[in-house]
Amino acid sequence: MRAVIQRVSSARVTVDGAVVSAVGAGLLVLLGVAVEDGDGDADRLARKVSRLRIFESDEGKLDLSILDTRGEALVVSQFTLLADTTKGNRPGFPGAARPEVARPLCERFCATLAAAGVPVATGAFGAHMQVELVNDGPVTVILG
Repeated sequence: MRAVIQRVSSARVTVDGAVVSAVGAGLLVLLGVAVEDGDGDADRLARKVSRLRIFESDEGKLDLSILDTRGEALVVSQFTLLADTTKGNRPGFPGAARPEVARPLCERFCATLAAAGVPVATGAFGAHMQVELVNDGPVTVILG
């Protein structure tokens, strides 16, 4: 699994002009599932995201997690994170899991994150989405 984590003041997903989900302060998680990923990978990454200390403490240090700040997470499935551009300029996606594998693993990631105490909103799996965010910092971290 690969995740791009962005600390946000707010984020939302729109499909066909309608907002399908939105969060306030917290994290936007763009999540890519690889063909070799399994339940353990989803659980491990969700626990890592819940404890990732990328929020500032009173001393101005990146020392707090989303759990500490009681933030929200917007999780958006994004198979293009598994793009392979080693041959030419057109990306291929042989390493990305098929939807029937990726969807349950995305759902498991979200469930594990929620079980850790993080309120979770999601994008629309497989839909053409517009993702809007206010990146706070900016702070962006890649995990995977």
